[in-house]
Amino acid sequence: MSLSKLDKIPYGGDYNPDQWPEEIWDEDMRLFRIAGIDMATVGVFSWAKLQPSELVYNFEWLDEVLNKLQENGVRVCLATGTAAHPAWMAKRYPDVLRVDFEGRKHRFGQRHNFCPNSPTYREYSRQLAGKIAQRYKDHPALALWHVNNEYGGICYCDNCAQAFRNWLKHRYGSLENVNSAWDTAFWGHLFYDWNEIVPPNLLSEHLDPHDPTRTAFQGISLDYARFNSDSLLDCYRSEYEEIKKHTPHIPVTTNLMGTYKPLDYFRWAPYLDVISWDNYPSYDTPVSQTALRHDLMRGLKQGQSFMLMEQTPSQQNWQPYNSLKRPGVMRLWSYQAISRGADSVLFFQLRRSAGACEKFHGAVIEHAGHEHTRVFRECAQLGAELQELGDVILDSRVDAKVAIVFDWDNWWAIEYSSGPSVDLKYLDEVQKYYDAFYSQNIQVDMVGLDSNLDGYDIVIAPVLYMVKPGYAKRLESFVENGGLFLTTFFSGIVNEMDLVTLGGYPGELRKLLGIWVEEIDALLPDMKNRIVMKGNQFLSRNEYSCSLLCDLIHSEGAEVVAEYGDDFYEGMPVLTRNHFGNGEAWYVASSPSQEFLQDLATYLSRSKGIQPVISAPNGVEVSQRNKDGVSYTFVLNHTDQSQSVDIGSKVRLELLTGSSVANVVEIGPKGVMILQH
Repeated sequence: MSLSKLDKIPYGGDYNPDQWPEEIWDEDMRLFRIAGIDMATVGVFSWAKLQPSELVYNFEWLDEVLNKLQENGVRVCLATGTAAHPAWMAKRYPDVLRVDFEGRKHRFGQRHNFCPNSPTYREYSRQLAGKIAQRYKDHPALALWHVNNEYGGICYCDNCAQAFRNWLKHRYGSLENVNSAWDTAFWGHLFYDWNEIVPPNLLSEHLDPHDPTRTAFQGISLDYARFNSDSLLDCYRSEYEEIKKHTPHIPVTTNLMGTYKPLDYFRWAPYLDVISWDNYPSYDTPVSQTALRHDLMRGLKQGQSFMLMEQTPSQQNWQPYNSLKRPGVMRLWSYQAISRGADSVLFFQLRRSAGACEKFHGAVIEHAGHEHTRVFRECAQLGAELQELGDVILDSRVDAKVAIVFDWDNWWAIEYSSGPSVDLKYLDEVQKYYDAFYSQNIQVDMVGLDSNLDGYDIVIAPVLYMVKPGYAKRLESFVENGGLFLTTFFSGIVNEMDLVTLGGYPGELRKLLGIWVEEIDALLPDMKNRIVMKGNQFLSRNEYSCSLLCDLIHSEGAEVVAEYGDDFYEGMPVLTRNHFGNGEAWYVASSPSQEFLQDLATYLSRSKGIQPVISAPNGVEVSQRNKDGVSYTFVLNHTDQSQSVDIGSKVRLELLTGSSVANVVEIGPKGVMILQH
């Protein structure tokens, strides 16, 4: 299910009229028309307004808001309001309040302060979602449902403890299996009764109040991370199912947060009719990091378009330095999202709040309250462009031949591990490989372990520490059929229970890779080794640097492409290639320099006939979407200078200006081109 029934890319954002007197609402409508706003997300934090007491509901104000939006041509993304429970609920039913990592019971305050396993929260949130859905199921403005908001956090209360035990019973079936999975014979942790199991926080298994990844028992903490993600998903599903009873034809979503570590979004994706997410890079966030997150959100449903549910028109309020978005940046970053699969551009928020912690967060309508601001003018310009584009790009797809595997379980397990290096960060290693292709404008899909690999020529799985049941066989099949697979150091170490696969690393990947890893050396931050190419025929240099970890490997049939240049393992393999069936399996035994990865990405891509969408100068991003045999190529200049880009001799229509272009074109600072061909 998607938003394909719409006639253009939705444009708008969070609208909170309940924070303002009614006389402001008509002025909002006037300003929305000027800015081209045609979608409003309403009621995100409205639970206390909608349900002032346990038995009393107040929907009249929301009736008026939805009717006014409908009269002014604004579609509604209607929220269930359940991200912040009312104060009366916390006072009467303290089970809704969380217990934190340090074992402290919270009081009412902030947001997302609810226990996901509170029976009270589950029941009242389900009831509210049902009442809203029943009331507005036939409202002509309703386009989309928005459940809760930015799910997150973790609880360690008694309700969660019991729910965790039940979750374990369902997962493992018996205490014997739990003891085996967690290796509880170590340190005398054997459990003989389910009630002996307690949540792993600072009062039990965790060792450092400042580093929640330091745990004495990785298996326990890993399962609690899985359990917590599933618990919050169950909260979402409870509301989702209630809504679907009344509006089975209206898509339902909740706004995700990119690479948000606590929630396994691949497990969530089947229950979202359309993926949506909130994009809040800092002033100095590398644009490739934002691109990876867009691609990951697109990958959650194997290439389906997604919604940009939130971004700020200018500054944020919660980062250490909340810089303004410079002129043109909001527009540029909006088109970056569209170029990578977004089918909406929505902001937080439409009118800037007057008080509390987000009063300095940017909005389309600033505190000045009128249209005569730089931010409003830029928003109105983008609104006009999206109106002009209509549905041309809507529901088109990004086609990629390179896939990078991303797995939340693997992420958690790596960083719960007590070694080999505190500097090993899964996301950083994934980003390095992504950047090697991004920098050359070669499109990449971010995929999960359950994603279909058919159609990809190259699959890369950086630091595939955890190999889940059946995945090694799937990779073998992919390579046997002609695919190219690459993985790295610290891969194939454990199974899905974080137990080491005995018999030698890389465990289940050993046959595919044709190598054996004897030891793993951890380098200090200022230490490096060298990658020395053997008879180099395809990389631009004969020598590169590497750092972080160094696997000491032996070939078991794999071709040694490069060796270490230093230390007692000088001359041992660091880069190998194993011919397997009709394909190849590569292993990179250390964390190499970016120059090495760019050269390797170039070679691997060319070996599979994969070319950049367009070759462009540094700082110019190119991505492409396709629909009905027509391609739409986005050229995005992230630099502060004009750039010359050779788009080829074929004449193309530039959609934003309506002009025909070919050969070398000039794109201005922070400029955007959309080339149709």
